[in-house]
Amino acid sequence: MLGELLDNVRRRHPLVHNITNYVTVNDCANILLACGGSPIMADDAGEAEEITALCAGLNINIGTLNARTIPAMLAAGKKANQLGRPVVLDPVGAGASRLRTDTALGLLDQVRFAVVRGNISEIKTLALGSGSTRGVDAGVGDAVTKESLEEAVRFAKDFARKTGAVAAITGAIDIVAGGERAFCIFNGHPMMSRVTGTGCQLSAMTAAYVAASPDRPLEAAAAAVCAMGVCGEIAHRRLGELDGNASYRNYIIDAAYHLDGETLERCANYEIL
Repeated sequence: MLGELLDNVRRRHPLVHNITNYVTVNDCANILLACGGSPIMADDAGEAEEITALCAGLNINIGTLNARTIPAMLAAGKKANQLGRPVVLDPVGAGASRLRTDTALGLLDQVRFAVVRGNISEIKTLALGSGSTRGVDAGVGDAVTKESLEEAVRFAKDFARKTGAVAAITGAIDIVAGGERAFCIFNGHPMMSRVTGTGCQLSAMTAAYVAASPDRPLEAAAAAVCAMGVCGEIAHRRLGELDGNASYRNYIIDAAYHLDGETLERCANYEIL
C-alpha cells in the first residue's frame, strides 16, 4: 500500500510550492527532487498566489518566521484551498515565542490543511493555544514512548478530528493520525536528530506525497514518514569511520533518490491503531 504512494510521486512528479525557512531550503529542494517531486520556492506576497496556482501542493514552514512572509503564507494557503490543492503546515517552534504561536494558530484558523506535521510539543501548542518548546525541539516531558503511545494516539486522533487535518507527529516513535485511524511508525535512527532539517525535509516530502495522492492524505502522509525513516536507516548503515552528520545528511538524500516502492513496502515498520 505505502509503496504505491511513493510510486505515484515518481510517476506524477508533483510541483510543490515551499514557503519555508532559509536554514534548510536547499535540503528541502533536494529531498523533493530525490523523491520524485519538483520544488519551487517563492515567499513574496506579490507572487505567492500565482506560484501556488502553478503547483500541485503547498508546504508552509514557519522555521525562520518574519513579518514579511506571513502575508505570503496566508495568501498562498487560501489560494491553494480555492483550487483544491493540498497544503502541509510545519509549525516549527510553535510555543517558543508569541509570534510563532499566534502565526501558527492564525494559519490553522484561516487555511484548511491536509496535514499538520510537527513534534509533539508543537502540535500540543496548536491544540491548546499556548505552550512551550525547547527551541524547535520537543520538550523532554512530551516525548512519545511505548508507555505513552496510546495516550499520544488518542491526542493525535482528537487533533485530527477537530482540525480536519491529518496529524503527523514525529519523534522517536512517529504517529500519523486521522480521526479514526493512526499509523504508529517505528522507522528512523537517533542520528537523524543530529542533522538540522530532517523535519523540514519531511514536511516538503509529505507535500509531494499528498499532492500525488490527494484523495488519500492519511496514507500518503504515513508513506512519507515511513520513507524518511527508512532513508535514515539506510543512510546510517552507509556511514564510514570518518563520516559525520554532514555526510549523513547527504546520504539521507541519496537514499531518498534510490528508494523505490518495493523497498519502502518491505522496510516500513508500522502498526495501525
